[in-house]
Amino acid sequence: MTLSLRRSTGSVGGTHRQAHHPSSGYRREPLRRQRPLTLVTTTKSDSHTWNLVYLELVLKELGHDVVNLGPCVPVELLAGCAREVGPDLVVVSTVNGHGVRDGIEIAGVLRQMDELARTPIVIGGKLSTSGEAGASEQARRLRHAGYDAVFGGTGAISAFRAFVAGAGVRA
Repeated sequence: MTLSLRRSTGSVGGTHRQAHHPSSGYRREPLRRQRPLTLVTTTKSDSHTWNLVYLELVLKELGHDVVNLGPCVPVELLAGCAREVGPDLVVVSTVNGHGVRDGIEIAGVLRQMDELARTPIVIGGKLSTSGEAGASEQARRLRHAGYDAVFGGTGAISAFRAFVAGAGVRA
């Protein structure tokens, strides 16, 4: 994704999403995208990266540009990045078993942002330390917190691929 800097002198025009750049008097304006932009992250307590790299490859295969925030992402950093890049999809992946706890916090912050009001936000991976026990209740809690979809257990990556393809996430 390419970003352009324009001097802020009132209306910038066009239908681009705009995010305020911290530099005095400048606003970052993403150029029109040809492909959907997906923000991939993990939770603040998850130090794993292999799952993020794998999802990045899957999403690129499905035609997405990807911003991968890496491991141990504080929710404030995730929110700031989402505000700046204006993603078409946010994917939270976790494999440390704290996805429900950390995921509810993430959804609470992201769903309060006007910029993400219509953006699909999904979560998947190892969402708890109790294995498959209580998986439907965990998924219910995460959807109630604001996730559009929850992926876990056998078949999760196939369901994720189908969601991304079927959601019609477009730039």
